[in-house]
Amino acid sequence: MSKAGLLRALDRLDRRLFLAANRGLGPKGDAFFTGITELGSIWASAGATVAFAARGRRREALDAMAAALATWGIGQLAKRAVRRPRPYEALPGRRLLVREPKGTSWPSSHPAVLLTFVTVATRNLGSPRVVAGGARALAWTVGASRVYVGVHYPGDVVGGMLMGRAVARAWSRLVSPRSVGLAGTVTR
Repeated sequence: MSKAGLLRALDRLDRRLFLAANRGLGPKGDAFFTGITELGSIWASAGATVAFAARGRRREALDAMAAALATWGIGQLAKRAVRRPRPYEALPGRRLLVREPKGTSWPSSHPAVLLTFVTVATRNLGSPRVVAGGARALAWTVGASRVYVGVHYPGDVVGGMLMGRAVARAWSRLVSPRSVGLAGTVTR
């Protein structure tokens, strides 16, 4: 299969997976996914930063917030470069359960920002593996919500998660040791 053929096949798969998820699970599923989707916003990371800082973990929280902001900025640049239309624009008649977001579809910034924040924060705070794993699972759930509510394709979420992980790893190696003093730490 040629590269162009492979890309077309992946796009068809992405669309089919989107349509299956966007069909919905009824009122309870709609309430759950619309309720959780904004946990990936940069504003949710800012709120968590304030909460951690209020509990005496200011440096650790600000480091995680700065990493999340870096991910958000990289995501915005990627959106401008790729310019993939949102699913509700490309597939008329699909469910849109939240207000139309600004920007284009790839990558999905909400799960990327959340994954970066929780990865750096749980490392900074010395959280047990089970807590860090649960936080990463929350980021994936937010990613699923972005598809469910109609604003991203699954491929956008995967791209965002890969970006979020890469930024968290690089941040943990290059920035956190200077800002928090966790020399030699690597994210899980």
